[in-house]
Amino acid sequence: MKKILFAFLFLASVLFAEVTEDKSTLSKTELKELEVQKEKERISRISDHLKVLQKIENEISEEKVWTKSYASYLTSLDVRNSLQTIKERIKYLQKIRKKTLSQQDELNALISKEKILTSQIEKLKEKDSAPFSKIITPPIIEDKPSITNPFDIFTGFSLIKTLYADYNDYIIRKDELTDLIALLHKENTIYKEIATLDINKEYVKDSEAKLKQIDRFETALDTMIVTAELYQKRLEIIEININKDIEVQVIKLAKIGVVVLVVFFIFFLLKFFVKKYITDNERFYMANKIITFINVTLIILIVFFNYIENASYLVTILGFASAGIAIAMKDWFMSMLGWLVIVIGGSIHVGDRIRVDMGSMKYVGDVMDISLLRMTILEDITLTSIMNNRRAGRIIFVPNNYVFTNMIANYTHSSLKTVWDGVAITITFDSNHKKAMHLAKEIVKKYSKGYTDITRKQLNKLRNQYSLKNTNVEPRIFSFIQPNGISIDSWYLTNAYATLTLRSVISVEIVDAFNAADDITIAYPTQKLHIQDERREAPFDTNEVV
Repeated sequence: MKKILFAFLFLASVLFAEVTEDKSTLSKTELKELEVQKEKERISRISDHLKVLQKIENEISEEKVWTKSYASYLTSLDVRNSLQTIKERIKYLQKIRKKTLSQQDELNALISKEKILTSQIEKLKEKDSAPFSKIITPPIIEDKPSITNPFDIFTGFSLIKTLYADYNDYIIRKDELTDLIALLHKENTIYKEIATLDINKEYVKDSEAKLKQIDRFETALDTMIVTAELYQKRLEIIEININKDIEVQVIKLAKIGVVVLVVFFIFFLLKFFVKKYITDNERFYMANKIITFINVTLIILIVFFNYIENASYLVTILGFASAGIAIAMKDWFMSMLGWLVIVIGGSIHVGDRIRVDMGSMKYVGDVMDISLLRMTILEDITLTSIMNNRRAGRIIFVPNNYVFTNMIANYTHSSLKTVWDGVAITITFDSNHKKAMHLAKEIVKKYSKGYTDITRKQLNKLRNQYSLKNTNVEPRIFSFIQPNGISIDSWYLTNAYATLTLRSVISVEIVDAFNAADDITIAYPTQKLHIQDERREAPFDTNEVV
C-alpha cells in the first residue's frame, strides 16, 4: 500500500514539473492574449446569464398583483427612509442659531418635502408594516345566515357559491405565488453562477435583494397555506350548517305542500258535490265562489302560521301599519266591505239584472261576476240604452263600495224575474176613451198572462221574507188628461231580461186596435188655423186723441 502511494506522488510531481516547464516556455504576449480570452469568455457567460435573467424577469412581471404589491412595499420603505433622513437634517438645521441664507432655503425646502412625503406615507400606510397584507388576507366570512323560509334557501345556495368563489380566487393567488417563488429561485441560482464569474462584485447587491425578496415571498406563501387550510375548514363547517338548514326547510315545505294538496283535494270534492247536487246556476256560482274563497284563505293561514315565528310581533307591526294602510287603501277596504255586504246580504247575485247610477250616466245590464273589489256587468239593449246612452254591449266595472254611496236597482232580486213596464198612447178628446181603455186592457192581458201568473207565485214566496201589502199583478190601465188629448197608459208584467220585445208587440197591437175603431183617433200635437173674411170695426174711435 505504501509503495502504491509513493508511486502516485512521484508521478504527480513529474507531471507538475512538465506543466511548469511548459508555462515557463510561454512568452508574455501569449500570456496576455490568454488572459484577454478568458476575460471575454467570462463577460460572455455573464451576458448569457443576464439574458436568461431578463426572460425570467419578463415572466415574473406577468404576476402583476404580487410584483406591484411588493414594489409598493419597497416604495413605502424608501419613502420612510427618506423621510427619516429629512427629519434628521431638519433637526440639525433648526439647532443652528445663525443660519446662512442657503441653510434657511434648505430648511424651508426640507419642511415642504417632509409634508409631501408624510402625505404619501398616509396613502401607503397599508403597505408599511408588511408586504402583501391585503392580498394574503382571506375574504371575510360573515356569520351563517338563518334560513327560516323557502326564499332563504336561494340565499343559502348563493352564499355557498360566493364563498367558494372567494376561496377559489384565494387558491389561485396562492398558486400564482408558488409559481413566482419558483421563478425567483431560478433567478437566485443564476445570480450564484454570476457571483462566481463576477470579479468586480457588481451584482452582489442585486443578489442580496433577490434573497430578501424570496424570503418575504416564502413567508407570505407559508401564511397563505395555513390560512387556506383554516379557511377551507371553516367553509366546510358553514356549508354543512347551511345544508342542514336547507334540508329542514325543504322537509317543512314538503309537509306544507302535502297539507295544501290534501286541502285542495277536499275542496275539489266539495266543488264536485256542489256541481252535482246544485242545479240552479246562481246558487252553484255563489257556492263555488264561497268554496274558493275559503280554500284560498285556509291555505294562506296554513302558510302564515308555519312561517311566522313571533305572531305577537307581527300583530304589533300590523297594528301600527293598519291605520296608514286603511287611509291609503280606503276605497279597497270599502270595496271589500261592500263585497261582504253583497255576498252575505244577498242583495245582488250573479245573473241579476241591475241598474247603476254613476253620476249623470245610467247603466242597465246583467251581473257576470262579483269579485272582491268590483262587480262586472254586461250592458244590454234596454229602454235606458235607447233613451239615454244610445249604445250598449259594454263591460261595466262597478266598485263594490258603490252599494254604500250610489243608487243600484235590482230588477231580478231574489226569485223575481219580472218587472212592470208600460205603454202610453194619446187619443183625442172626442174619442171613445172608455172603449180605448178596454181594448188596451184586453191586449196587455193577452200578452202578459204568463208573466202575471209567474209573478203571483214569486210574490207568494217572498211573503216569508218581506212585508208585501200590494200584491196585485193584473194589468193596470190608467187615463190622464194631456194638453193634446187623453193619454191611455197600459201597465203590465214582463220578463225583466226582455222588456223591449213585449213592449214592441203590445205597442203595435194597441195602435192597430185603435186605428180599426171608428170612434177612436190617435192624437198627436196639432194646430187649427182660423181664417175670417169680414173686416171688424175697432171698438174705439180711431181719431180720438190720447
